[in-house]
Amino acid sequence: MNTDKIYAEHLANEYAPKDTSKVVALRKLDARAKLPAAVFTYSFGIISALVLGVGMCLTMGQIGSGTTGSFVFGIVIGIVGLIGMGINYPLYKKLLASGKKKYAFEIMELAKEISEG
Repeated sequence: MNTDKIYAEHLANEYAPKDTSKVVALRKLDARAKLPAAVFTYSFGIISALVLGVGMCLTMGQIGSGTTGSFVFGIVIGIVGLIGMGINYPLYKKLLASGKKKYAFEIMELAKEISEG
């Protein structure tokens, strides 16, 4: 296979003016279906990692009083952060599926119009 030819065709298609705004509308619908799940997942993942970090700092005595109570509290907070990071991907899959389900009919209809025309 000539990979240079495939690459050149791909670039030409990318820069070619679109005949119809239906392709742009399809991309926007696709982004609208996927964006909320991605934003939530990144935000929740960052917050969970920060919670885990606070728990680790409490456990190691970097913040807090360094007592046994602080150590135990740090372990509990760290476990909460780990649980948050652990459920992040299943939450993403569930949110993505609901977003795709919400826009599936519109996307399928528009894709059918584009492919037929």
